[in-house]
Order: sequence, then C-alpha cells, then structure tokens
Amino acid sequence: MANKKDTIRISDAKVIDLFCGIGGMTHGFIQSGFDVVAGIDNDQSCSYAFETNNNAAFIHKDIADVSADELNAAFGKTTIRVLIGCAPCQPFSSMNSKKIRYKNNHVKWQPLDEFARLIQKVKPEIVSMENVRDLQYTKKYPVFERFLNTLNKCGYHVTFKIVNTARYGIPQKRHRLVLLASRLGSISLIPETHPAGKEITVRKAISRLRPIQDGEVDAKDPLHRASKLNDINKKRIIATPHNGGSASDWSKELLPQCYQKESGKSYMASVYGRMRWDDAAPTMTTHCITLGAGRFGHPEQDRALSLREAALIQTFPRRYKFFTNNKMSINQIAKHIGNAVPVKLGEVIATSIKQHLQQHSN
Repeated sequence: MANKKDTIRISDAKVIDLFCGIGGMTHGFIQSGFDVVAGIDNDQSCSYAFETNNNAAFIHKDIADVSADELNAAFGKTTIRVLIGCAPCQPFSSMNSKKIRYKNNHVKWQPLDEFARLIQKVKPEIVSMENVRDLQYTKKYPVFERFLNTLNKCGYHVTFKIVNTARYGIPQKRHRLVLLASRLGSISLIPETHPAGKEITVRKAISRLRPIQDGEVDAKDPLHRASKLNDINKKRIIATPHNGGSASDWSKELLPQCYQKESGKSYMASVYGRMRWDDAAPTMTTHCITLGAGRFGHPEQDRALSLREAALIQTFPRRYKFFTNNKMSINQIAKHIGNAVPVKLGEVIATSIKQHLQQHSN
C-alpha cells in the first residue's frame, strides 16, 4: 500500500474489472485516465468488444475460479491497486449443483461472496462495486452485510449510496447501488452533476440519428438497426400516441389477452410504451430493443429502439465496436448493451476515485 506521505499519481494505479462484460465500466475508467490491465468475465462472447475498445486483456473465467495470485500477477508491482466490479444477480453458468459451495437458496448472490473472498486475500487499496439498489436491504440480502463486514474487517473506509444515473448526465433513469471503499482514508462519490430538470434527455441522446423502419438497417451505421415487428405489434405501435403513449391508448382488439384481465391493467402504462423526447429514458435492459419488454418504443417512429440508440442511451461512444466483419446477433448485442454499466457511470466512479487519490497524496 502506498505511504500517505507519498505523492499518488493516477499513472501509479492499476485497475482490474471483475464481471467486466463488454467493458462499460472499464471504458469509463480509461476515459478518466486510469490504466485498466484486465477484465474478467465468464461470457466469452464479450471478449471482442472488451479487448478491441479497451486495449486490456480479457480473461475468460468464472469468478469462483479466480485466485488471489492471478489478480496480484495482473496488478504487477503497482502502488495503487483498484478492484472494481458489478456482480451479476444471476448465477454464472458454472455455478451449479456440481459445486458444493453454491448449494443454497441464495445461489444468485454467490458472485458477491466471491468478490469479497478476493478482496480479503488481495486487499487492494481501492474497491468499487455497482449493483441493484435493493441490495441495500441487508435483511433481505444478507450477502451484502457479509460483503460490508469483510470490508470493515480488512480496514476499509466504506461508503455507498443509491444513484439515479440521470442525475450524472446519463440519459436514463437507472437506479443503482454504488459502493466505494478505500484503505487510504474516507472516500465518497462526487456530487450529482445534473439536478432535477437538467437531465440529459432522449432527444439529446438519439434525435440526430437517421429515421429507420422496423427491420431496417442504416446503410452508413450497421448498429443502427431495429427489430422487425410482427403484424400485431406493428398495429400496436402505430396506435400508440407519439412521445409517451402506451397500451392504455389502444382499442380492445389490440390488447393481449392478459392485459384484458384486472391483474394485467397495471402493466399497460409502461409495457409497449413509447419513450418521451424530453425526459430521460427508462432503464436499458437485455431486452431493450423489444417492443413488448418495456417502454422501449421510439418516441415517434413506429418501431422499438435500435441497437445504436440503446448504446447511446448507455453512453457508449459512437466509435465503440460491438461486433466484427458485420457478423452480429442482434439479440446478443442487445444483451451485451443492456447488461453493461453505462460508460458515463464508470467515469463518475473513476473521477470519484481520482479525487480521493489526489486528496490523500500528501
């Protein structure tokens, strides 16, 4: 660990991204001046986008099989080691009944326990963890209490808060728990940059893209492609008023049978809905290009979001490459984009750590 009397430079820090996916968090750190030396994920399909855009090694491995020695070797002889990660809510593919340590009723949260295991053994100077906001309820999710206890026992100063990403310049209402921990001293997330009423809107994020039809691909931008709608969904989106309309505006014959029941009426305001131009978008998910999976209808064009629009709402730069040689699975890329940490949120976390290092450099 660096001596507090030493001058700490960003160039002294090395970063490893656990559960890195295609590199949303990593790219935010790189754009903030950090050296990300590796990303680890069990989904091999993420390797192309991660390595191509970030000039960092992609390690295809399950977190349960990663050792402290591997992390220490990847960090090398640096004075500031930063370990970041967004542990998934779903179990990794190898976390199954064949592994005794995952045989319990909370299997989907075991990646966070593995994250804690590595922290306890490696003791990096800085830790950051991003996850779903409900994780804050420790009675419901005792794994988070275990995670906090591990950090406290290892001598970390810990803070966490629930973040609305729209308040940090990300054009979507994505509420996430962001944790920061440091062995150097107190640490916290930077203040919000975009107060209520000043958020980045859907209009600013995507309105300059060329209009396309459902099933069409922009000839100059292969990522700007929209899913083809079937006949009934085409009628539904045409019947949905522009700029925020929903299924509640449809005639009865357009409603799915489940919506005609009393129990289904609560979904009509959002599912199959259009986004609003002058508001932040809803949370991007792995189904963000599917009309019936949320309010993912374009504000005025008769289609769901394109891959490019979803990527821009996730604050990926236009230059970010998601596939090679025009070989792509539209659903796989949608999954990659929806699973990613928004790049801008990565920048916010990286900036918070940068300011922390500067405060403790003398």
